[in-house]
Order: sequence, then structure tokens, then C-alpha cells
Amino acid sequence: MAKKDFGELATEKSINKAKEALEKNGIVVLVLENGIEAKEKALQMIPQGVEIMNMSSVTVDSIGLAREINESGKYNSVRNKLVEMSRQSGIPPEAGKKLGAAPDWVIGSVHAVTEDGKVVVVSATGSQLPAYTYGSDHVIWVVGSQKIVKNIKEAFERISEYVLPLENERAMKAYGRGSSVNKELVINKEVTSGRITMIIVKEKLGF
Repeated sequence: MAKKDFGELATEKSINKAKEALEKNGIVVLVLENGIEAKEKALQMIPQGVEIMNMSSVTVDSIGLAREINESGKYNSVRNKLVEMSRQSGIPPEAGKKLGAAPDWVIGSVHAVTEDGKVVVVSATGSQLPAYTYGSDHVIWVVGSQKIVKNIKEAFERISEYVLPLENERAMKAYGRGSSVNKELVINKEVTSGRITMIIVKEKLGF
């Protein structure tokens, strides 16, 4: 059997299976053609003036969402606040942690989505996980369809074989050090109706 290409876009059948399963598990799903449409849809969903944080995400950066949130002046950017706090003396690190753990809105991506409706996010520090799991009232994930896999086993294979090497390369260039998977989150179901929206894009975005 040929080794699965974890960078290959999902088929329509696979996308539809994942969408149906995710919706049964309490996640709102939109399927769009490309990153331009995804950016436009996300910005339509986010009211101007709200408190929002864009989590570190190659996907969100690549389609210009991070820049819009942090530089347009239309939103109350938590990331901008954290940068400003880091420049000031006398502010304890705990203050930034609390701010980043529960912004009203959060936008980012995930590392794998299964056809049976599970979502996997991994992290070196875990900084994005509190907001995703509970802290934020509104969560938007923009997800290239190449991240759709058959099951949890394939999800973690995708992360170890495909995502981590690419993230290591990116981190070395950006920070001069590699990355690692220290914390793993599997979301089986969302119990708060309408809290999480996943925008699946039929275009290769992120890792």
C-alpha cells in the first residue's frame, strides 16, 4: 500500500463525510473554495470592535487575516495588547496568560480533522488550547482540506510525519530553534451550540 500523502487535498467525499460528522458533534462547518473566500467569510462573522486574538497559525497568516485583525484598527486585538504588555515593566506574566486564555473571540487553525468528526490540535506550549476548549465564546478555525484524515490514528501520523518536520523548519528560520509536540488536544464534541465554526477550504493552506 502506498504511503498516504498528508499534503494532498481531500476529495469531495472525504470533505462531506467530515462536515456531516463535525456538525453532529456540535461544530458549525462552512466549505469554501479558497483562502480569499475564507478570509472574507471570517471577517463577515467577526463584529467590528470585539475583543479577538489570532492564535499563531501559518494558515491565518497566509490569507491575511492576522494582519487585518491586528493592523486594521477595526478590532480590539488581544495580540496587540500582549505585545504592549511585554514592553512594560511591572506587569506580571500571569496577566498576559489570563488575557490570552479567554478572549471573547479567537481565530486560528488545527492540525488534523477526522472523517468521523474529531479535531486534533497539538502545541509546544499549549497557549492556544484554553481558548479553544472553553475560554472563548466564539472560535473560528480556518482549515485547508489537506488536514482531513480518516481517523485519529491517521491524525497523529499526519502530525508526526508531515506537520512537525515543516513546523520545525519554519521555527528554525523564525526563532533559531526547532519545535516539538508537548501537548495534544482532541475535541470529540462541542456542547455549546454555535460556539465553534470551522471553515474548510478546498485549497492547501498551512501545514
